[in-house]
Amino acid sequence: MSENTAMLSRSRIAVGAGFIILLSALMALTSLSTDIYLPAMPVMARALHGDAELTITGFLIGFTLAQLIWGPVSDHLGRKIPLFIGMVLFVVGSVGCATSTTMMQMVFWRVFQAMGACTGPMLARAMIRDLFNRSRAAQMLSTLMIVMAIAPIGGPLLGGLIIKFSTWPMIFWLLSATGVVMFLALLTLPETLPEERRIRATLKGAFGNYVFLLKNRRFMRYTLSLTSYYMAVYAFIAGSPLVYISYYGVSPQHYGWLFAINIVGVMLLSTVNRKLVQRYSLDTLLRTSLSIAAIAAILLTLAAGLKTGGIAFLAVMMFITFSMNGVIAATSTAAALDEVPEIAGSASALIGALQYGSGIVSTGLLALFSDNTPWTMSWVIGLFTTVGALLALTAKREC
Repeated sequence: MSENTAMLSRSRIAVGAGFIILLSALMALTSLSTDIYLPAMPVMARALHGDAELTITGFLIGFTLAQLIWGPVSDHLGRKIPLFIGMVLFVVGSVGCATSTTMMQMVFWRVFQAMGACTGPMLARAMIRDLFNRSRAAQMLSTLMIVMAIAPIGGPLLGGLIIKFSTWPMIFWLLSATGVVMFLALLTLPETLPEERRIRATLKGAFGNYVFLLKNRRFMRYTLSLTSYYMAVYAFIAGSPLVYISYYGVSPQHYGWLFAINIVGVMLLSTVNRKLVQRYSLDTLLRTSLSIAAIAAILLTLAAGLKTGGIAFLAVMMFITFSMNGVIAATSTAAALDEVPEIAGSASALIGALQYGSGIVSTGLLALFSDNTPWTMSWVIGLFTTVGALLALTAKREC
């Protein structure tokens, strides 16, 4: 047995419940940073005299750009150092958000906060690929999604309670404290990328990996399918407070429950997907789940255009569309990373940059075409879910 194989074997032995929970928490940090203040967006907009949707856009910009830096750095220096630096940036950004007095200040600190938050999900994915092969990685990613779903379920509910009994800055003070706890928890995390497997080239050369990745058709096929789907996901995340709270008159506290229902669906599908990846190929699962999501999204769009169905139909169609994330995210990510295991950090960074950066497009469309009805959110969801499904369905296997 080679030294490299032996080290990987020891790493796998170290993968226990604590390791899984910590990686899940790292992946959940992004969801928590966004979802916890969704019920507070109308209040923040009034208090800071600006468009609260821009805070999501700012977060996504910082999240996208910073990942492209952290990916090559992690392939060069290992996974833990970027994680520690990221948590420090996250805490500083969260404090800045809590003390903001204008919307411009809030957007600035949200960008800063995102520069740290992005290290969590990006490097959690890379660490899974450091340790496991294609199918096993998809299974492990499904496991992480089951655990991490607590954040988007509990986030809006907790945010709604904070708004009821306190003020919106308290939400960001809570995020600051969460970042400190995560920093301390990282001390227990093992390094999954040993020195002999790190890229020896200069960082400038390491950034050249992005050119290679962009030219890799199979890698980009999986990545763009996920990217298109996440444009729809972020359209719902950013647009649902206005639709549910402002248009349908749902209270911020009850909005949290409506949002949480969708995350329960993700958890259920993630649980099922752990078994499905043992029986079906990742390509089959990806095509099927995206097709189901697209059908539901198209029906949602038609209902919104015809002004029929009401809040009940909207909630059901979004439950179906959103729940498919439990299969889509795990299968597309595992399949993409399997194409380029030797540069998993850079690959994970590009996946994350496009995945979360896609929200910049969808939130921008919401701001540009908003008519204060469910229509804009619905057609954005329908359009990009369908594009993701077509990318998966029209692609021919090359292996």
